[in-house]
Amino acid sequence: MTMQVRDPSTSPARSYGTRASPLAGRLFIVEGIDGSGKSTQLTLLAEWLKAQGHPVVFSEWNSSAIVRATTSRGKRSRSLTPLTFSLIHATDFSDRIEREIVPSLKAGAIVLADRYVYTAFARDVVRGLDPSWVRSLYHFAATPTRAFYFRVPLEIALRRILSGRLKLKWYEAGMDLGLHADPRESYRVFQSRILIEYEKLVQEYGLGVMDATQPVEVQQRILREAIAPHLPEPRGEALIHERI
Repeated sequence: MTMQVRDPSTSPARSYGTRASPLAGRLFIVEGIDGSGKSTQLTLLAEWLKAQGHPVVFSEWNSSAIVRATTSRGKRSRSLTPLTFSLIHATDFSDRIEREIVPSLKAGAIVLADRYVYTAFARDVVRGLDPSWVRSLYHFAATPTRAFYFRVPLEIALRRILSGRLKLKWYEAGMDLGLHADPRESYRVFQSRILIEYEKLVQEYGLGVMDATQPVEVQQRILREAIAPHLPEPRGEALIHERI
C-alpha cells in the first residue's frame, strides 16, 4: 500500500480543520520539504486535470504580491526573526485565501496548492513558536478536500536541491537558529526536525503519505487515483489561473 490515509474525524480537537469546507470547489494540497518532488507532481496533476476539462487554479506558498517584497528584503538582510517570519507567511496566506483560494472554490474550481497551513505548522514550531498559537493564526483556512505529504529521506532531498543550485539558502538551512556553522550540517539538523513535525501532522490531520522515492510516473498515477473519487463532473473548457 503506497498511500496511507487516516480518518480526519478521529483527530483531536484543534483550532483548524475541524469542519469540512462547504464551498463548491475542490482543494488539493501537497506538502513536504524542498527536494521531495511535490511541486513536480502538482504541475503534472494540473496538466492532467486541464486535459480532463476541469477549471484549475494554482496557488503557491509565499506568493502574495503584498508581502513578497518584504519577505525578499528580510531574507537578503537576514533580519527575519522566527516571529516575524511566521507573521509574514500568515499575512501572505490570508491575502491568498481572501483574493484567490476562497473565491475560486466558491466558483467551483479545483484549487491546487503547493504548500498550505501545514508548512507553517512544521517550520514555525521548529523555529520555537508555540504549536497552538501557530494553529490559531490559520483558524480561518479552508479545509482541503485531500492533502498529501511527500515523504523523502533527508539526504535524497539534499542531493536533489544541490543538483539544481550551488548552495543552500540561509533560512532553508536554518542558519538563523545557530544550529551549526556549516550550512549543510545546519540543514540536516533543521530539516530533520521539520520531518519529525510533518510526521506528527500526518497523524493529527490525516494527510495522505506519498513515497517520494518512487518513479515520477508511479507517484503521479497514485496521486490521480487518490483524488479521482473527489472530482466533480468536468465542465468542458477549463479555466487556468497560475501564480508564479
